[in-house]
Amino acid sequence: MSQYSKTVHDDLWRATTFQMDVNGALLTLSSIGPEFGIPIILLHGGRGFGTHDAVFATYANLAGSYRVIGFDMRGHGRSETQSPFTFAQMVDDIECIRRKLCNNRKIILLGGSFGGMIALSYAITHPNALEALILRGTAPSWHHEQGALENFKSRAQYAPMATEKMLEKVFTPTIVNDEEFRLIMFAIAPLYEENPDALDRDRLALQVSTTRYNAHVHNDLFADHSYDVTHDLKSIPCPTLVMCGANDWICPKDQSERIARDIPHAELKIIPNTNHAIPSDTAYQLVSDFLSKHV
Repeated sequence: MSQYSKTVHDDLWRATTFQMDVNGALLTLSSIGPEFGIPIILLHGGRGFGTHDAVFATYANLAGSYRVIGFDMRGHGRSETQSPFTFAQMVDDIECIRRKLCNNRKIILLGGSFGGMIALSYAITHPNALEALILRGTAPSWHHEQGALENFKSRAQYAPMATEKMLEKVFTPTIVNDEEFRLIMFAIAPLYEENPDALDRDRLALQVSTTRYNAHVHNDLFADHSYDVTHDLKSIPCPTLVMCGANDWICPKDQSERIARDIPHAELKIIPNTNHAIPSDTAYQLVSDFLSKHV
């Protein structure tokens, strides 16, 4: 193991980053907290381009009673690009990590956006493996895409370089190559901002230029356009926290409301004046309060 490149620690715990074989793919993981603490596995968003860095930094301070584990999903970030890239494979990878790193214990699973979809898929496949489930700005089926398209039309003036065709590519297996993927994400980035006029486009250009975009992974994850767990939500038995920005453009709040309504032991938190990304301090406090009540 090597020290995590963005060292996050308190008086007792120091995060480490390492690589591990997970179902035949070498994945990059970060961990902080005691080996036998209650395990929390974090799932990043960004289908085909996300990493666990930001979500890990947000929740690393839970280390103590908990062992916090984040990882780059296969084909993302610093993990190996080893197919297949499917929802089922991502679920199997989480289960492998649970068995290898968590001593086969029940886990708390936290995922946002695409990661929330994977978290829901895992919860339905392995309901007895969860201590709790935490979701941020996600959806129970691909049907949320229609709402996102409508929101794009209402916010299009903030992203003048973006087109409806670009957004359709984001939701389909039709991105031509990594560079087209990069350009599309740069063009639609203002849609994610609560205050697009204040967007630092120089910072955005640097961020997009240094992000790993993988069109092949994105396309494979959208090739099977059948993600829909709507009718299975009632089978999730564990305490569940559902968080969503009131102005989330890509996973509109009605999707989170549907999730919270149908999972038996769910509570819903809608954060006002917030888009797809919930401020990290707000998210941390909501999660900390939820865990103190239910775990």
